[in-house]
Amino acid sequence: MSRSNFKRSVSRAKRPQPTTKNKLFAEKSVASTRVSRRSAPPGKLKPSPLPKWRLILVWAVMVVGMIGLGWKLYQLQIVQGKELQEKARSQQAVNLRPYIPRRSIIDGEGHVLATDRLEHILYVHPVQFKQPPEAIAAALSPILDNQTPQDLMERFKQRKTGIPIARNLTEGQADRIKQLRLDGVELNETYARFYPQKEIASEIIGYVDSDRRGQAGVELSQEKLLERDLLSLYVRRTALGEIIPAFLPEDVLKSNDLQIQLTLDLRLQRAARLALQQQLKKFNAKRGAVIVMDATDGSLLSLVCEPTFDPNEYYKSRVELFKNWTVSDLYEPGSTFKPINIALALEAGVIQPNTVVFDSGAVTVDGWNIFNATKTGNGAINIAEVLQTSSNVAMVHIMRRLSRKDYYQRLQKLELNQRTEIDLPGEVAGHLKSEEIFTERGIELATTSFGQGFSLTPVKLVQLHGALANGGKLVTPHLVRGLVDVKGTLHWQPKHKVKQIIDPQVSKQVVEMMETVVTDGSGKSSIIPQYRIGGKTGTAQKAGPRGGYLPNAKITSFVAILPIESPRYVVLAVVDEPQGGNTFGSTVAAPIAKQVIEALISLKGIPPSKTQ
Repeated sequence: MSRSNFKRSVSRAKRPQPTTKNKLFAEKSVASTRVSRRSAPPGKLKPSPLPKWRLILVWAVMVVGMIGLGWKLYQLQIVQGKELQEKARSQQAVNLRPYIPRRSIIDGEGHVLATDRLEHILYVHPVQFKQPPEAIAAALSPILDNQTPQDLMERFKQRKTGIPIARNLTEGQADRIKQLRLDGVELNETYARFYPQKEIASEIIGYVDSDRRGQAGVELSQEKLLERDLLSLYVRRTALGEIIPAFLPEDVLKSNDLQIQLTLDLRLQRAARLALQQQLKKFNAKRGAVIVMDATDGSLLSLVCEPTFDPNEYYKSRVELFKNWTVSDLYEPGSTFKPINIALALEAGVIQPNTVVFDSGAVTVDGWNIFNATKTGNGAINIAEVLQTSSNVAMVHIMRRLSRKDYYQRLQKLELNQRTEIDLPGEVAGHLKSEEIFTERGIELATTSFGQGFSLTPVKLVQLHGALANGGKLVTPHLVRGLVDVKGTLHWQPKHKVKQIIDPQVSKQVVEMMETVVTDGSGKSSIIPQYRIGGKTGTAQKAGPRGGYLPNAKITSFVAILPIESPRYVVLAVVDEPQGGNTFGSTVAAPIAKQVIEALISLKGIPPSKTQ
């Protein structure tokens, strides 16, 4: 046995073991003590006093803790307050960009021209096909419009993934495709711009791209107006990413229902396009345009360009079709500018309505020989007959009665070198040569007298004839009437400038002379029984890109004002490069204007003239 084990055994032997009697005595003592403590009356027992140093320690800990807490709060709120606020804002704030549709665009009668709608787009990913491509093409073809299995197979070969197959699918088509459960076939839902009238007003409306940004027409020029008020929304969120209701504005899901209303009359637009298409086809012309303006305020009731495009499928069209050439392209107006020049001469007092001018058929200016289109003279004719015969020679004689400087200043008053400020993108200003060049050479005055040697846009010509119709005021051609609600109530309207450029009495005299062009002159093809209409034909040489004129290329046009007894509407028809032997303003453009005027009379309820 080791020494340590021996010591433990000895100590156990020496320790007294309790007997049964001792155990009972101890238990009774403990019990009696518990009973005596329970039975002792209150107040008899005195708790042992807490040492003073313990109280001091507790209070010291509490004071130090309060000081530390206060210091920490000072650090967090005062010293680091701004920094922590920024951190909290970045962690809690979230920028929501809820889908807010662009405003709809409607015509003057409330017909929808552009709106947002839910669109189903079909994509295929050949790399994910689990069936033969032939089987997938055969399954999709009956559902899709005008796409054979062979067409689809060719599309499948374009690339391995992300091939767009069809857009604008109906709900029924989308449901049928979903039921096929084909791997590698994907249907996407998105809101897209929709143009229910297709190409009828595309040159006016324009289109939006895949990012829903306007790229042409009103969609571009009125981009800010088309966007609704709520562009983005900042809200607070919890640590779990849930939006805190208290920080969500009450009207977050509301947006005003205002629409952009145009001055356009869709019915007249359709009639004008049909009339223009017929003549373009008949004369195999390059392009054409029709403009109808209410001269009282500049409202455009119709603006047609051909050829055009379908804004729903703009990507299938040539880029050059996206511009509206009535505001972006310059041309020499030719004889349609002669009524404007007559007004300038009348206002200058160098002629009167009964003034007689001798037309010999030719005149030489600065060594240049100028002829009438007919190559013949008209003899002694008054001012109305000058317009009826569209005499170039007589116009040169009339405008030479003004000094070159005076004539130039009067042309500047017409704002030929300025834009009309129409609410369409891409407008260019007209081109009038500098005063130095114009006054230095007599040929400049001569060619300008019959509408050549300078250029303007078709819209500018309509604006100038509007001044003849409305008593001499230059109004702003425009398409946007304003913002209206679903009830048609106008909530906002753009303001346009008005400028007096021609004496009211002079403008009236010129309009009455233009009536004789229709009744007795080159505009007879636009006669409408019981209605008094003024007009002027134009057949101008087409300027080349490097100066001079293009051989066998011309622009034919006809401008009309009606009704003569109370002039209000201006109609312009322009056809560029008609083909054939009998291509003049009277034969190509005037019939278009006549059809448009007939539609205008019917749609606007213009009563027959009292006298004719």
